[in-house]
Amino acid sequence: MESLGDCMVLKLMLASMAAFAARAVPVVVTMPQTKSFVAGASGEMEMKPSPIERSWILSGNPVARIAEHSRGRDDAAVTALWDCTAGEFRWFFGWDETVMILEGEVHITTEDGVERTLSAGDVAYFAGGTWATWRIDRYLRKVAFCRKPFPKPLTVAYRLRNLVRQGGAQSQGLAA
Repeated sequence: MESLGDCMVLKLMLASMAAFAARAVPVVVTMPQTKSFVAGASGEMEMKPSPIERSWILSGNPVARIAEHSRGRDDAAVTALWDCTAGEFRWFFGWDETVMILEGEVHITTEDGVERTLSAGDVAYFAGGTWATWRIDRYLRKVAFCRKPFPKPLTVAYRLRNLVRQGGAQSQGLAA
């Protein structure tokens, strides 16, 4: 059982981190209204040009397009459809991204040299702040689930909160 002093220290740390994060976030007068449920056929979504940074292209002339499906109320999560024609390019993942390949295939090489071919039905995760090389031989269509990583102090606070809630046990599941 934790002491009252330990609990107070933890709460003070969490409150300080939350206050720091609140100062770092710009003030928004009104939050945009988002839908609580979004559904639709992927073939009916309007794909818009999403050019790949020219300096990242290694070969070919890949043409990418994107259609945003949904966005979290806090703007920290986005789900989108993305497609691309043949080519090879480096890609920087600014956000954590989980992809599910819907059509075609892509040959991936991560910055640490891991090689993998992803095809329809495959799911993969790319950590934010990393690079990977993508080689598409014909065409690729994917759904991307993107999440903006928490700042380090908030990540620590979140993990501490979970540790306290679980009485020191490490969680292995998805429940928060």
